[in-house]
Amino acid sequence: MHSPARKHYQRVTAAKAAGDAAPGQSQTGEQYELHAAALWEARQALKGIKSVEAKIARKRELLPQFAPYVDGVLSAGTGAQDDVLVTVMLWRLDVGDIAGALAIAEYAIKHGLDTPDRFERDTASLVAEQVAEEALKQLQTTRGEGDDSDNSEAAAHLVMHLVTAEALTRDADMHDQVRAKLHKALGYAYRDKGNSIDEALKHLRRALELNDKVGVKKDIEQLERQAKQQNAGGQANT
Repeated sequence: MHSPARKHYQRVTAAKAAGDAAPGQSQTGEQYELHAAALWEARQALKGIKSVEAKIARKRELLPQFAPYVDGVLSAGTGAQDDVLVTVMLWRLDVGDIAGALAIAEYAIKHGLDTPDRFERDTASLVAEQVAEEALKQLQTTRGEGDDSDNSEAAAHLVMHLVTAEALTRDADMHDQVRAKLHKALGYAYRDKGNSIDEALKHLRRALELNDKVGVKKDIEQLERQAKQQNAGGQANT
């Protein structure tokens, strides 16, 4: 556990190095080298863990040590290629920290940062797909648990994150199946949020346009029936 003074030093020196680095060139500096080495060691340790659940738990333990560095880069960086930053973004998605990942994604996509060589997909595609998958997983977990107000509030938070992810990746070139998954997640989040049938239908229909195997046809039909019932009820009350 680093002291507050040590964290401050890491944040300040990372910010200075990120500010001095040329956009598009590889990030350098003491803090980058130290955190790149720590990340390499962490990845070697993770390779020895077979359980996906255990790997995620280990990443959750490891991530805080990179937070001061990330904060420094985001505060003053000019867009140097930074494999540490992008990897931390992806790890945050792995552990379910969508908000923390999107804070990095906004910077990474704005500056055109690439994913490290070990990843086959580009940054925008990975952000869109992993945010969608994590949101779908969280929606499935909360649906049917707790009371409706808690589920609605959780879905509202996911709507906010998914809207951000969609806006960040809207202009990126990616496979239709990936974008369809993001719209599917948006549709389900709006559905579970409540009072948002029109928005839910808009995104589910868009998902179906992009990928007819995305698995939302029955949900669209159900929501269309609900919309008709609401409209009929509203007309009856006028």
